[in-house]
Amino acid sequence: MTFRQEYPRPQLVRGDWLNLNGEWDFEFDDQNIGLEEKWFKESAEYKRKINVPFAYQTKLSGINDSTFHDWVWYRREFTISDSMNGKQIILHFGAVDYRAMVFINGNLVGSHEGGHTSFSFDITNYLQDGNQTLVVRVEDPSIDETIPRGKQYWIEKSAAIWYTRTTGIWQTVWIEAVNKTHIKKLRFTPDIDKGDITIDFEVAGNYINKKVDIDITFKDEVIANETIQIHESFVKRSINLYNRKIFRTGFHHVGWNWSPENPNLFDVKIRVKEQEQVLDTISSYFGMRKIHTENGMVYLNNRPYYQKLVLDQGYWPEGLLTAPTDEDLKKDIELTKEMGFNGCRKHQKVEDPRFLYWADKLGFLVWGECAASPSYSEDAVARLTNEWIEIIERDYNHPCIVTWVPINESWGVPSICNNDQQIHHSAAMYHLIHSLDTTRLVISNDGWELTKTDICAIHNYNHGQKDEVEKYNEFMNSLRTTENLLLSRPAGREIYTKGYHHSGEPILLTEFGGIGYKVGDDSGWGYTSVTNEEDFLADYERVMKAVYESSALHGYCYTQLTDVEQEINGLLTYDRKPKCDLQLLKKINDMWHVPIVR
Repeated sequence: MTFRQEYPRPQLVRGDWLNLNGEWDFEFDDQNIGLEEKWFKESAEYKRKINVPFAYQTKLSGINDSTFHDWVWYRREFTISDSMNGKQIILHFGAVDYRAMVFINGNLVGSHEGGHTSFSFDITNYLQDGNQTLVVRVEDPSIDETIPRGKQYWIEKSAAIWYTRTTGIWQTVWIEAVNKTHIKKLRFTPDIDKGDITIDFEVAGNYINKKVDIDITFKDEVIANETIQIHESFVKRSINLYNRKIFRTGFHHVGWNWSPENPNLFDVKIRVKEQEQVLDTISSYFGMRKIHTENGMVYLNNRPYYQKLVLDQGYWPEGLLTAPTDEDLKKDIELTKEMGFNGCRKHQKVEDPRFLYWADKLGFLVWGECAASPSYSEDAVARLTNEWIEIIERDYNHPCIVTWVPINESWGVPSICNNDQQIHHSAAMYHLIHSLDTTRLVISNDGWELTKTDICAIHNYNHGQKDEVEKYNEFMNSLRTTENLLLSRPAGREIYTKGYHHSGEPILLTEFGGIGYKVGDDSGWGYTSVTNEEDFLADYERVMKAVYESSALHGYCYTQLTDVEQEINGLLTYDRKPKCDLQLLKKINDMWHVPIVR
């Protein structure tokens, strides 16, 4: 059975493409002899089969081997369809963890480092008549602690807060055929105050005497048409959408902004033309959305917005980092909204673009986070920086993403409390991301020891068991006022590191809860524990009551959406079964009034 056949890049869609997921030849290379022995040649022997895009550690891969293999090889054949002949053929990888070398018909076409972002190669000049042979060599070093790994355990299979690691291809592999003159990059920047959408894109190939037609529609109503004569490869235009009018639907343009309550999206079609001949056609979409802070609060579309987030680690029991189906990604969002949350913090994972697509479509806030490295070094800095540049380039257009989180709980900067170099790194990541993206908030170090930041993000799991009354009262009191929050030191760490202090930014409790509840045969741990559904709901209400009674907090992120391996502190089991009536959870989440955007 072949999984994950949906179009993998929802922000830039073309019609002429081929999905390469499915059965590939596969082999471990534990002695690292594959390059020397030329395993990239067709004559090399591969003894195993693997189901791409699932890592060999997963059940769905067909291998299900959790032991460490630092070098692995993939191979498969494919053919170019008649419709693709005469065009440029681009080979795309959704994500490969961690270093990849790619060969076509025995020739190296390129390499990529970074386990969480997309990359591609023009393979046109490497193709031959008939069948094509694609080989991928992957290196995923188990002993290098400067690599951004996130929750993947680099010492053993899984333990404590660390999970089974992912090696190799874990997102869709595909090819597309394009004209030599085509859209290469596309970016949408909304300005709801002016009613403008700024569109910028790059045109690859010969752009002389070419033009671009841009059509924008909203629910099948034509909003704008524009034709641009191309004079250079980079093109940037601002188009006013509102145009001083009331829309036919009877709502003013404010009703067309994107929010979790009203996930309005504009559809876009862009055609590159030479006279009347269409050279390239792409489909995309955008949302008119603004996020900013003011008066100690987060504002969505110029109104105060209380964020009710849940921590989402994006693991599946049969696929680890890879969702078995596109429907699974959608279902996670639907279940989360059903419980009364309006978003998630994607924790230590750069999520599949298909998840972001469904978040855009369904109305779901996302905090984007990157995997951290275990230790600090100049190499670790370079690797994290490069991944963030690629993350923002890939995901910039998704309106669901409202916050970037480059560092979590001082992971990768363990001495930031007194090490100037690590302090500079945290502050530099904040400024780097803002230099690439002016449309979102950035948190420098989620949890504690913050430097420059747009949100004061605090983690606190000290609510105790229900019979630990004194501990619970201390937890409640620590949340009560701004002063108490800033003095709380919940993990024995200062909220701000030396040289930095609170400057009025909104305060959110961005990790807490983690109530452990064993369902079925699962075993594991949580920050506190209960033994039945009634106690689970009661303890959840007890913890949430402390949060909602705080006048200083402007949102939260509850730990966590699902159980993950040995962690049983999810609201859902690992296989997404509710641990209690979700409507009762929603009732608790809705019990205390907070303002929302309408």
